[in-house]
Amino acid sequence: MRAGTKQLLEHFTIYNKVLILLGARQVGKTTLLRKIFPDALYYSVDNEPVRKALESYDIDVYRALIGTKRQIILDEIHQINDPGRCAKIIFDHLPDIQLIITGSSSFHIRNKTTESLAGRKIDYYMYPLTIQEYLYQNKTLDTLESGYFQKLFANDFKKLYYHFDTAYFINDFMIYGQYPDILNMPKDTVFLKNLADSVIFKDIMELHLIENRQLAANLLKLLAHQIGSLVNIAELSVSLKADQRTIKRYIEIFEDSYIIFKLYPFTTNKRDEVTKAFKVYFHDTGLRNAVINDFSAIETRSDKGALFENLVIAEYMKCNYYSKSDCEFYFWRTKNQSEVDLVMKQGDTITGIEIKYTKSRVNRSFCNHYPEARFISVNADNFL
Repeated sequence: MRAGTKQLLEHFTIYNKVLILLGARQVGKTTLLRKIFPDALYYSVDNEPVRKALESYDIDVYRALIGTKRQIILDEIHQINDPGRCAKIIFDHLPDIQLIITGSSSFHIRNKTTESLAGRKIDYYMYPLTIQEYLYQNKTLDTLESGYFQKLFANDFKKLYYHFDTAYFINDFMIYGQYPDILNMPKDTVFLKNLADSVIFKDIMELHLIENRQLAANLLKLLAHQIGSLVNIAELSVSLKADQRTIKRYIEIFEDSYIIFKLYPFTTNKRDEVTKAFKVYFHDTGLRNAVINDFSAIETRSDKGALFENLVIAEYMKCNYYSKSDCEFYFWRTKNQSEVDLVMKQGDTITGIEIKYTKSRVNRSFCNHYPEARFISVNADNFL
């Protein structure tokens, strides 16, 4: 099972609304939904006759398609022209039907469903496995409760002790990531390269969101080399010989396709704080390494620190979502380049987190700026 299973299981007991599960390809959306709803009628929109039937937007065609079933799963619905219209017709005209839909491109689904399904849907998200999910599924651990995330909120942040070598797993996750199939195909770089190509370009190109595939590929490689650094749109524009509007749009498409995510600066408008830049990280470090075709060992890598930073921040963001902790995520930086990798804000509580593969000193500058904030140093030894 997955960390988000409970909220999906309870959806139709709480809401009379369409269940939408969003996430990148191959993160396990379909597998989980078919386990949770084993009696549901399942249709993949990859199937051309199914796609044509759904694009009829005809209630009689839909009735024939659904038959006597009460639950229906429409998988990868973003591939039809107007998924929102399709879902609205089913929801409005077949009120006894519990409709479950999945999609890999939130850019397309949200644009097409926001107006049509206003007040009629609840969105859920699925990401590559959390570390806890991975260790639970390979039977290293017997619980899905992520103690390493919850200890961030404890008064005393300290190392947890396990019966296995955490360093081995951390290094493996940094290189190969946490897509579910990596459980069954450990260290399979061919799989990861193929996954990168399908995750990155299959939806994007089929939906005609990007005009220049080579430009998109080159941009993503540059972003992969810049994880943890400030993104300079003007510099990217010059390097790639493309206008800034196109660069910004392609970055948004990568973000809306669950390939990357952004962090923005934390500020209370102090004069010496950076306020407008952003950083980019990948949802999965294995996918990032596939983009740049580098699966070399951790001890030989010059990007070890950036990879660990990406792993930790992506992990905390996943755990935050699944645990409904409602934390906001930022980085902090001053104009004289004093920096904290991650700032988590939960209500009025501010926590600065310095993330380094090896142990580091406390950032006194952040503590001086925010004396009321907590400050934690996370490294490979105490992360888990």
